Amino acid sequence: MADAFYLPDPTDPNRFESTELTRGPWSPDAQHAGPPSALLGHVIERCEPRDGFQVGRVAVEILGPVPLAPLMVRAEVVRSGRSVELIEATLSAERGPVMRAVAWRLKLSEPPLDLPPKFLPSGTRPLPADAQPGTFPSNQRVGFHTGIEYRFSTGSFAAPGPAVCWIRLKYPIVAGTTPSPLERALAAADSGNGVSAVLDWSKYLFINTDLTVTLHRQPVGEWVCLDAVTHPQPHGIGLAESALFDETGPIGRSTQTLLIAPRG
Repeated sequence: MADAFYLPDPTDPNRFESTELTRGPWSPDAQHAGPPSALLGHVIERCEPRDGFQVGRVAVEILGPVPLAPLMVRAEVVRSGRSVELIEATLSAERGPVMRAVAWRLKLSEPPLDLPPKFLPSGTRPLPADAQPGTFPSNQRVGFHTGIEYRFSTGSFAAPGPAVCWIRLKYPIVAGTTPSPLERALAAADSGNGVSAVLDWSKYLFINTDLTVTLHRQPVGEWVCLDAVTHPQPHGIGLAESALFDETGPIGRSTQTLLIAPRG
C-alpha cells in the first residue's frame, strides 16, 4: 500500500501520481473528493507565498469524477493586493479540468486585535480520545476510508442523521511533506455529507458538487472535527453543513451542495 495520497513527479512540480488511498466509495476508478481538495490546498499555499498572510476561505467546484490517474495542478494569483489576494487553482486529468478552486488569502493583523473575549468563537466538542471508532461503508478494499481515521462522538455511519465526527489523516497528502492545517481541514470537510447522511447508502446517491471551507483559525494538531448535518429536499437538491473544530475549539465552517438521487 502507498504511504501517501499523491506522489510528486520529480520532473514536473505540477504533476502528481494518484495512489489507491484517494479512491472513493462510489467507483473503484474515481477518487473521493477529500484528497484532491486537499491537493488543491497544497498547491494554493505554495503559490507565491507571503509572510504574514493566511488562507481564510477555499471554494472548490467539482467538475466531474476525478480519476485514479496522474493529475496536473496549477495555481496563480489573479487578484493581488496589500491586504487580500485571490488565488485560482485548477486540477486536470488527461481529459481536461476536473476541479477548480478559488481561495482568499488575507493579511494577519500584527499586533493582534484587542477584541472583547465574549465576541470570540468559543465552545468545544467531546475529544477524539473519548469518541468511538467508525467504519466507512465502502466496498473498496483500499481507499480514502483506509487512509484516514474516523471517531464519532455522536452519530455513526449506520445511524442516519446529524453527527459529530473526528477525522485524522494517517498519511501525508503529498509524499515527503507534512500535511498543513489547511490540507487537513479540506480533506476532512468533504466528509460532512457522509458522516451526517440521512438516506440509505444502498438506495440513494448524495454526491456533492462543491465544497466551501471558511477558516477563521487554522486547526491545531492532527484531528479535525465535523459537527455535521444534512438537509435533503424531495426535489433532489440538498445541503450538508459542518461546524469545524480542533481539540481546542471552533475553527470555521464548511458547506456542500448535494445532488440526491435514487441508485440504479
